[in-house]
Amino acid sequence: MVNIPFLGKKKKKREPVPEKIFESETIRAVDIVAPSSIEIKPSHLRLGERFVQSFFIFSYPRYLSAAWFSPVINLDIPMDISLFVHPIDAGLILKQLRKRVTEIQAELMEREEKGLVRDPALETAFRDIEELRDRLQTAQERMFMVGLYLTVYANSENELGEIETTLRSILESKLIYIKPATYQQKEGFLSTSPYCIDQLAVHSSMNTAPLSSIFPFVSSDLSSNEGILYGINQHNNSLVLFDRFSLENANMTVFGTAGSGKSYALKLEILRYLMLGVNVIVLDPENEYQSLSNAAGGSFFSMSLSSPHHINPFSLPLPREDEDPADVLRSNIINLVGLMRLMLGGLSAEEDAIMDRAITETYAAKDITPNSDFSKIDPPIMSDLEQVLNTMEGAESLVRRVRKFTKGTYANFFNQQSNVNMDNNLVVFGIRDMEEGLRPMAMYIITRYIWNKVRSELKKRIFVVDEAWWMMQTEDGASFLYGITKRGRKYWLGVTTITQDINDFMKSEYGKPIITNSALRLLMKQSTATAETVKKTFTLSDWEKELLVGGQVGEGIFFAGQKHVAIKVVASYSEDQFITTAPEEVAKIREAKKALRKE
Repeated sequence: MVNIPFLGKKKKKREPVPEKIFESETIRAVDIVAPSSIEIKPSHLRLGERFVQSFFIFSYPRYLSAAWFSPVINLDIPMDISLFVHPIDAGLILKQLRKRVTEIQAELMEREEKGLVRDPALETAFRDIEELRDRLQTAQERMFMVGLYLTVYANSENELGEIETTLRSILESKLIYIKPATYQQKEGFLSTSPYCIDQLAVHSSMNTAPLSSIFPFVSSDLSSNEGILYGINQHNNSLVLFDRFSLENANMTVFGTAGSGKSYALKLEILRYLMLGVNVIVLDPENEYQSLSNAAGGSFFSMSLSSPHHINPFSLPLPREDEDPADVLRSNIINLVGLMRLMLGGLSAEEDAIMDRAITETYAAKDITPNSDFSKIDPPIMSDLEQVLNTMEGAESLVRRVRKFTKGTYANFFNQQSNVNMDNNLVVFGIRDMEEGLRPMAMYIITRYIWNKVRSELKKRIFVVDEAWWMMQTEDGASFLYGITKRGRKYWLGVTTITQDINDFMKSEYGKPIITNSALRLLMKQSTATAETVKKTFTLSDWEKELLVGGQVGEGIFFAGQKHVAIKVVASYSEDQFITTAPEEVAKIREAKKALRKE
C-alpha cells in the first residue's frame, strides 16, 4: 500500500477573531411587531397570547339584500375581512349557461309529457338563467368568482366558540352559511392579511348585483355638511355631525341613569349651538347649568318663594301676524284652567266650569278681550282671580284653596307681575331652591311663560327640560309638555326632554307620544331594571342593549330619524372647564383659580 502525499493548495492559517463581549444583534422593527410565537392547530392559530380563527362563506341564498354584511362589520370584535373578486370571461359563462338552459328546458318538457306536477324550483331556475343570459349578453352584468373570508381574534378558545356562534346566528338567519377553515388556518390567516394572496380559494359565482351587496363600508354614519359635533361614532371612529333642525322636527329625548353623562352631553350641545347663533332656554331643576350660563354670558334666574324673579301665570303672548288674538286668549285660558287643576289638587266638573268662567271674567275685568291690543294690556294676577271667585256662587271651596297662593309665603312667587327678561341668547331658569311639592307647578308656570315668548317671535330656539319626569307626574303637566313638543316645529323650536328613569316617563299616557314626536333620541347608560323597557321602546338589538347596560360614562346610542349609531360624547379641554359638574373636577378648577389669584 503506497501513501500518496496531498498535493493541493496549502491552507492559510486562520487569523484569530477578536472576542466580542456584550454585543448582540440590533433589534429591528420586525422583531417588535412580530408575535413572540406562532402555534398552528387544525381549528385555530395562537399568536402569542391571542387565539385566531379564520372562516369562509361558502353558500348564499337566491337573493341578497343590501348591506346584509353590516351586522358582521359592526360587531364589537377584532376582525380582519378579505374579499377576493376574480372576473370570469363572459363568453365562457354564456356557453355554460346555454348548456344549463338546454338541460333544464329538456327536463321541463319531459315532465310535461309525462303529465307530472310542475316543479316551481326548475321553472324559477329557468327564468333566472334566461334573465342573467340577457343581461350578460347586453353587458349590463358581469360574472365573478368571489371569496369572502373572516379572521377573528380572542383571548381564549371559549371566546372563539362564542364568536363563531354569533357569526353563525347572524348569517344563517339570512340563509348565508359560514365554516371555519379547518386544517387551513394558516392559509386563512394569510388570505385575510394584507398580502392580496387568496390561499383558501373557496369561491362562489356571482353577478354584479349580489356582489355589490357585500360592499363592506356600510357601517352606520351620521356625518353631514352642517350642524354640530355630537360625538365619535364608535362603529368606525367617524364624527357624528348633525343639525337637529334639518329633520322633520327638532325635538330630542334623552334617557340615562344619574352620572351617565346626559347633562354633560346636553351642555356640549347647548354651547355648540350658541356658537351657531341658536337661542337656548333651559328649565333646570338642580341649577346644573348656572356655571355654563355664567361662562357663556347668559341670564340665570333662580326661581323660589323668596326669589326676586317672578313670572305671572296670567301673562299673555303677543299674537303674531298670522294668529287670531281670540284664539290666543282662548288657548291661554284653557292652559290656565289646567294650571289651576294642578295648583288646587284637582277640580270637579262643576269647579272646572266655574274656574273657566272666573278666569275669563278676570281678564274682562282688566279690559282684556279678543279685540284688545295685547302689547298695551296690564295682565291680572292671582289676587284678581280670587276677587272674581268671591263674587261667584258655588266657588267657596275654590276661594279657600286659591287664597293659599295669594297670601302668605306662596304669594311672592304666584301673585306677582312678571319681571323676567328673556332677550339673552341663553336663558336658564333654576328651580333647585323651590320646595319639592311646588316644583311641578313652578315648572308648568315657567314652561307656559317660555311657550308664550316662543309664540310671540319666530326665531330658531332650543328649549331644554331637564328632569322632565317632574312635569310628567301630573296629567295636565304631561299634556302641556306634549303639546309644546307637537307644535314646536311651527315656531322653529326644538324641545329637549331629559329624564333618568324611562319607566317613570312611560307611566304617563303622553310619554310614548313625546318620544314618537322626537326625531332625535340619545340613550345613555341604563340600569338593568330599565334596560328591557328601553330595548322594547326603541327596538334595540341584544348587542345595543348590552352596550347601554355596560357602557362607560359619555357612551350611548344616538338616533337621528331612521339612523342610529353607538356614540361617545367628547369635549375639548376648554369646553370641559365650562360644563363639568363632577365634584372632583370642580374642586380642581376652583383650586386652580385660587392659585392664579394669589399669583
